[in-house]
Amino acid sequence: MTAIAIQQIIEDVKDLPTLPAVVMELLNSLDNDDVDTHELALKVTHDSALTAKTLRYANSAYYSTLIKVTTIQQAISLLGLTTVRQIITTAALTGCFPENNCPGFNHKDFWRHSNAVAIAAKILARRLNLNQDVAFTAGLLHDIGTLVLVTYHSAQYAAAITYAQEQKCTQFEAERRLLGIDHAAVGNALAEEWNFSDQMKKAIAGHHQPDEPGLGFLATIIHVANGIAHALQATASDDDEDVRPEVSALSWESLGMDQAALTEVLAEVQIEFDKLNTQVDI
Repeated sequence: MTAIAIQQIIEDVKDLPTLPAVVMELLNSLDNDDVDTHELALKVTHDSALTAKTLRYANSAYYSTLIKVTTIQQAISLLGLTTVRQIITTAALTGCFPENNCPGFNHKDFWRHSNAVAIAAKILARRLNLNQDVAFTAGLLHDIGTLVLVTYHSAQYAAAITYAQEQKCTQFEAERRLLGIDHAAVGNALAEEWNFSDQMKKAIAGHHQPDEPGLGFLATIIHVANGIAHALQATASDDDEDVRPEVSALSWESLGMDQAALTEVLAEVQIEFDKLNTQVDI
């Protein structure tokens, strides 16, 4: 099978529709809580599809609002800026890529896993007194390169899925062996094209190899969160222990958490993910 060149990936991501301007603004202001919520609500409202999907999520049982949310401003008032920012980002991303074009690839499972990692990353960040919004968003975006491969190289990616199943290896390993590239590198190329922050780009590029120098601590958090999501079997493919990615011992140690803390985190993530999985149609 012919390897996919990084230059081809760069051309692929240029063909993708860009995220709505308001979403890009949100992604680039995750560290800023001083946001004009009225202006934000107005900008989102200009995109009717994004507004409709955001309000559908906001009205799901997961967010437990006592009254029906009918406007973006009302959603911010009831749920808070952080939560609505996460909902808007999720709503925008899930509409960016075509579905059901790659045999063996399940888009719902992809987003279930992405949300499980986002939840785990947020919980880890809270325990470490780090920005939960940044961690959640990085978790949601960590595998975004997979969708580029599925969209533009569906036949080759379908072969990589089959290879991973037959060889009992991780999808990351299968991509490298068959495609000559992996979803983390592709995600980094997309993050470059979409002008994500350096911190976000490094987290996406390094979530499978966080011990490499210069990647930053966010990559470590996403790496561990990814391991937690797989351990909790967020999707059916996680049933086989042989194909779950291993968590780096160095990354785990750097979090400074003992076994008791891990048990607590696992339980908390499981509760949040089960609630999301049953009460939100992603």
